[in-house]
Formats: sequence, structure tokens, C-alpha cells
Amino acid sequence: GGGLNMPGDCTMNIYLFIYYLIQFCGHSWIFTNMIIRFLSFGKDSLADTFYSIGLVMRLCQSLSILELLHILVGIEENRFLPRFLQITERIIILFVVITSQEEVQGKYIVCVLFFLWNLLDVVRYTYCMLSVSGTYYEALTWLNYTLWIPVYPLSILAKAFAIYESLPYFESFGTYSIKLPFPVALSIYFPYILKMYLAMLFVGKIFMSLNLFLERGSVGKRTIKKKVDGK
Repeated sequence: GGGLNMPGDCTMNIYLFIYYLIQFCGHSWIFTNMIIRFLSFGKDSLADTFYSIGLVMRLCQSLSILELLHILVGIEENRFLPRFLQITERIIILFVVITSQEEVQGKYIVCVLFFLWNLLDVVRYTYCMLSVSGTYYEALTWLNYTLWIPVYPLSILAKAFAIYESLPYFESFGTYSIKLPFPVALSIYFPYILKMYLAMLFVGKIFMSLNLFLERGSVGKRTIKKKVDGK
């Protein structure tokens, strides 16, 4: 997505431009870093992806929470629920699943997941940054609303695989599993919660894909209307 409220306050447009610029720089740095490291060190670079770019990745994803505030206050035109689901999915996978388990951080799937996320984000933040400044390129608009078709399903599979890889560690270390003392006598076994979340990921994928298709269709209609009006 990335529809913007262009007629709004100039100050808000400047703020949005700076926000998108920061995100673009962060994700571009991650994306470039991953490619250069892979070209330099080959497969050896995959295992320590998290250690080399994890901090910047966590900063960028934490910063993305601001986008929910942008939608709520009306300076960015996007549907709240799909954006909320997309951001929380990433926060859960990055902070709960990967960051909390050092053994998972060295898995190849982390590199794959980061690559897919940043591929989408570099394009999206480039599009948003230019849009808020009133600059539109047809090819970039098409790419922004089309790239997700192959990449988003792959990212869902990568998220699911990351959860699957983490389950043995959550089971053996008991991370986030708690047993409340008497008289409540309630125990929460975190691997069960992760397994339920795993099923919810695929349900959410259907909802998100439908929303993205609707966004893509509405942008296509606006583009055709502009061409007709311009004649």
C-alpha cells in the first residue's frame, strides 16, 4: 500500500517525507549489506545475517509502528487492520521468535526472511517517499502494487518455517512458558501458542492478499481515469 493524503498540511507532508526517507535509508542499507556480504562471503554470510544487520532491522521494524498512528490521525490513507496485521506479524517473528532464541538467529531462514521483507520495503518506501513529494512514476507504481504477488506468499512460508525451526528451542528452554502458582494452577505452554499462531498466519494471508488485490485494482482504476482525463 502507501496511499497518501496529499492535500494535507505541508508540515505533515515534510514529516512523512522524512519518515519515509529514514525507512528507505535503513532498508536500503540492510538490503545492500546483505547482497554485498553474500557476494563477498557466499553461504558463510547467511549464518550471521542477524548479527550483522539485526539491530538496524529491529530499529526499522520498531519505527514502522508509527505508521499505525499515521493512519489513526489521518495523515496516511490506508486501511488500519491490514497494516496492523502486517506490522504485528513482523514484530512477533522478529522480536519474539528470532531475537529471543539465539539458536534460531543463525539459521538460513532468517536471511531469506530479511531479504524478502527488505525487497518489498525498499520498493514501498521509495514509492511512498516520492508520492508524498508529488512525484509519480508509472513503472514504480506498478512494481509497488505488483511485487507482493510473488514475494508476500514466500514471506509467509518463510515466517512459518522460522516458527517451525524455533519450536524445539522454545520446548527445551521453556522460554515464555509460565506456570502460575496455586490457587490459580494455570500453566501457559508457549509452543502451543506458537502453533496456533502458525495456523493464524495462513488465515491472515488470505485476508491480506484480498486487501492487496483490492488496493492494486483501485490504483489501476485511478491510473486509467487519469489517462482518460488527460486526453
